[in-house]
Amino acid sequence: MRKKIVAGNWKMNLERNESISLVNSIINNLPSNVDVDIILSPTFIDLYKISKLCRNIDNLYVSAQDCSTEDRGAFTSQISARMIAAVNANYVILGHSETREAYNYTNKDIYNKIVCCLKNNLQIIFCCGEDLNKRKEKNHLKWIASQVSESLFNLTAEELSNVVIAYEPIWAIGTGITASPQEAQEIHAFIRGLIRDKYNSKLANDISIIYGGSCNPSNSHIIFNQSDVDGGLIGGASLDSTDFINIIQSF
Repeated sequence: MRKKIVAGNWKMNLERNESISLVNSIINNLPSNVDVDIILSPTFIDLYKISKLCRNIDNLYVSAQDCSTEDRGAFTSQISARMIAAVNANYVILGHSETREAYNYTNKDIYNKIVCCLKNNLQIIFCCGEDLNKRKEKNHLKWIASQVSESLFNLTAEELSNVVIAYEPIWAIGTGITASPQEAQEIHAFIRGLIRDKYNSKLANDISIIYGGSCNPSNSHIIFNQSDVDGGLIGGASLDSTDFINIIQSF
């Protein structure tokens, strides 16, 4: 049975004391009767501290928000996968729409990052999704298929089992347009079908695919109730412990 996952992407928010306060509040209010893997993704400078706070808490994990394509060297400002692993983080978010756009990452770049993470025993949250133009042009399925195939399909089935896929409907984030639960289900099922066709039904059924749209306590229950949606990659609502816990309890 595939994992249910709620991941909080804090982006460039929260200073050290705020991060610590948020983690402690989440830990103190974790529901005991919900079988969900919870992943927290602070900024790089807080990874070590947050990893230390979460280390002995069941089902609570820590993720970096990106990593370099390189292992080490003269790459000013970059953070390598081996550095992330050294502070006992568990995951790395790769291919998020904001980093793709800001740094012009290609699908090949994302693949190279994935390889670095796997070498360092890190798991991956791989993001994919289409913008409004591709949705309007009805080119979105082809676009998502290219992201998935070019970044993931050179991996073995065993390697891919260490990847969580997050679907981001970029066209529905900050645009005033809402992605319906049915639209989320359609793309999640499509991605699962791509994996089934390339690998096998077992891997397709076991891999977690989570929703990276505008998910909050008011819509998380119906989104997570879709058959191919296994949780969410949460942005703004993950900065409030009450909202975040309520989303976790949506299962």
